[in-house]
Amino acid sequence: MATFGAEIVSVINKLQDVFSAVGLSTSSIDLPQICVLGSQSSGKSSVLENIVGRDFLPRGSGIVTRRPLVLQLINRPATPSPNGVAKPDDTKSGGNATNPDEWGEFLHLPGEKFFDFHKIRAEIVRDTEAKTGKNAGISPVPINLRIFSPNVLTLTLVDLPGLTKVPVGDQPKDIERQIRDMLMKYISRPSCIILAVTPGNMDLANSDGLKMAREVDPEGTRTIGVLTKIDLMDAGTDVIDILAGRVIPLRLGYVPVVNRGQRDIDNSKAITAALEAEKTFFETHPSYRSKAQFCGTPYLARRLNMILMHHIRSTLPDIKTRIAQQLTKFNAELQSLGGAHGDANAGNVVLSVITEFTSEFRTMIDGNTNDLAVNELSGGARISFVFHELYNTGVKSIDPFDQVKDGDIRTILYNSSGSTPSLFVGTTAFEVIVKQQIKRLEDPSVKCCQLVYEELIRILGQLLNKLQTFKRYPALKERFNAVVINFFKNAMTPTLKLVTDMVAMQACYVNTTHPDFISGHKAMSIVTDRLNANKPAQSVPDPKSGKLAPGQINNNKDLDVDLKRDEGGFFGSFFVKPAAGSKKKATMEPPPAVIRPQAALNERETLETEVIKLLIHSYYNVVKREMIDMVPKAITLTLVNHSKENLQRELLQELYKPDVLDDLLRESEHVVSRRKEVVTTLAALNKADEIIAAF
Repeated sequence: MATFGAEIVSVINKLQDVFSAVGLSTSSIDLPQICVLGSQSSGKSSVLENIVGRDFLPRGSGIVTRRPLVLQLINRPATPSPNGVAKPDDTKSGGNATNPDEWGEFLHLPGEKFFDFHKIRAEIVRDTEAKTGKNAGISPVPINLRIFSPNVLTLTLVDLPGLTKVPVGDQPKDIERQIRDMLMKYISRPSCIILAVTPGNMDLANSDGLKMAREVDPEGTRTIGVLTKIDLMDAGTDVIDILAGRVIPLRLGYVPVVNRGQRDIDNSKAITAALEAEKTFFETHPSYRSKAQFCGTPYLARRLNMILMHHIRSTLPDIKTRIAQQLTKFNAELQSLGGAHGDANAGNVVLSVITEFTSEFRTMIDGNTNDLAVNELSGGARISFVFHELYNTGVKSIDPFDQVKDGDIRTILYNSSGSTPSLFVGTTAFEVIVKQQIKRLEDPSVKCCQLVYEELIRILGQLLNKLQTFKRYPALKERFNAVVINFFKNAMTPTLKLVTDMVAMQACYVNTTHPDFISGHKAMSIVTDRLNANKPAQSVPDPKSGKLAPGQINNNKDLDVDLKRDEGGFFGSFFVKPAAGSKKKATMEPPPAVIRPQAALNERETLETEVIKLLIHSYYNVVKREMIDMVPKAITLTLVNHSKENLQRELLQELYKPDVLDDLLRESEHVVSRRKEVVTTLAALNKADEIIAAF
C-alpha cells in the first residue's frame, strides 16, 4: 500500500513538474496538493522542517515566505554503505550535515543537486529576491523544490506566505490584501487540502488560518488542523477538547506537534533531537500519553501522506478528463493559428479567407446560418427592419399638409388661374402642390440607402472579428476592410441615383388615371356632400299653402344680391371689408406691391380648397405605396444583391496578387508568441496525458 501511495503521489509531482517547467498554471487542471496556511510566527516553517528532517527554510522577522514554495518530498531507499562505513548523520549543525542519500533540486535549476541544505535556503532567498526584489513585496510565482531522502514520506506540500494584518517597514500598504488574494487562489480550489497551522497556546476562535479555511471549506471536509507550541501552554491546560472536535470540528481532525523553539534554532539543535524531545513530551504528558501515537510530527507526516494519497486517487479520473479537455481546446486554437509552423502557402490562405468571408457574408444576409442570435436581430434581418419598419414608417409619417395651409392652397388656386378666373377647380394647383410634396420623399429614401449601407458595414465588422484568419494577419484584415468598404461606396453611387430618379419620375408625371386615384368628379361630390351636411337645415314651405312656417326665413329671397354680398366679388378675400355703417368714398387705387388674402375663406374657396386637398391626399397615398414598395427593391438590386454576387470577384482582383501576398500575410507578434505558447502548452499536456496513461 505504501508503494502504491508513493507512486500515486509521484504522478502528481510529475504533473506539477511538467506544468511548472513551461510556466503553465495548474489551476485549469486543478492538481491535488496540500497547502500550508497560517499567520506569521504560527510555526509553519518549523512544521515543514520537522517533516523533512532538515533545516532549510529562510527565517527572520516580517514576511519570510514571500513566494509559494511547492515542496515535493520523494522517498528513496538509502544506498548501502560500502564496507560498513557510517554515512554522515545530522547530529550536528541543526541537521544539515551533507548526506549523499539526501539532496534537493530546484525546477528552475535543472540537473543541479544541492546536498548542502544551507545552500537550498540561500537559493530560495536568491530566487525570491530575483522575482520580488529585496523589499518585503510578494509574488504568486511559485518556487518548485524537490527533496529526495530515505527519511521522508512521498508528499507534496505548498508553503504559502503567512497571514499578516499591519504593514511593517518596506511592506506595501495593501500587503494584507495581496497575501489574502494569493492564498484564496490556492485554497479555494476543490482539490486543495488545507493544512491550517494554529498555535495551541492561543484561542482557536482567533486563528486566522482556520477562519480563512472556513470561508472556502465551511463544512471542514478538506481542512486538517495542526496545533503548534503545545509545550508552551500554561500548566494545567491542554488541547484535548480541540482534538475531540468539541470546539471547531474538522472532518480530517487535528494533530498536535512540538517544534524547536527560537533558542533551540539559535543553538543549532538537531532536528532528530527535537523529534525525540517531541516524542518524549507526548508520551509523558498526562493529557496526551494515552493518545501519543496520534500526536507529533511523524504521525502528521503519515496522516498527510494517507490523506493526499486518497485524495489523489479520488480526483485522478477528473484530472484525466480535464487534461483531455485542455488538449482539445489548445489543439483547436493551434489549428486556428495555422498549425505548429503556420501556413506555408500564402496564396491558399488568401483564397481560403476570401471564399470563407464571402460565403459567411451571403449567409448572414440570407439568414441561412446555424448560429442565429436569439436576443436581437442580426444580418439580413436588420436590413429588413430598415425597409419595413424605419422606411415604411418614415414615408407614412409625411403629411402633405403640414407645410401647406388652406390659405396657401387658395392663393395657389388664384395664381394658377392666371388673368382669367376659372369656372371650375383648376388642376394646375393640384399638380403644383402634389409635385412639391412628392419631392419630400427623397430624403427618407436616401436615408434608407444610407442605413442599409451602414448595416453592410456592420456585417463586415462582425465577420472581420469572427474569422480566425484575420486575428493572425492584421495587415490582411486592414486591407480586407478597405477593399470591401470601397466596394460598398462604389455600389452606393448607382443606388442613390436610382432611388433619386424614382422620386423624380413620380414628380415629373402625375398619373391621374391611376386606378387607385380618386376622380375629380368623385372628389367634388364627396366634398359637396360633406359641406352640405354641415350646413343648417333649409326652410321648407307648406305644400298646401306654399307659405313658410312661422319663424322660418326665405333663404332664396334676393339670391343674387345675397351671394354678391357674402362673397364680395371674386377677389373679395383679398380685401378687408369696411365695418358695417361706415362711410368710405369709393376710389380707384393702384394695387399694393404685395397682395395677400386678408379674409377667411368664403364658401366657394372652401369648396375648391377641400377638393384640392382630397385629390392631393388620394394621389399622395398612391405615390407613398409605390415608393414603399419600389425603393427597397431598388436598394436590394443595386447594393445588397450586387454585393452578394460581385464582392468575391472584387476581393480576388484586389487581394490575390503575387506582389502583395507576402505583405498581407505578415503575422502579428501576438500571434507568433501565442503560437509558441500553445505549442509549449500542448507539449506539456501531452506529457501529462502520457504520465497518467502510464500510471
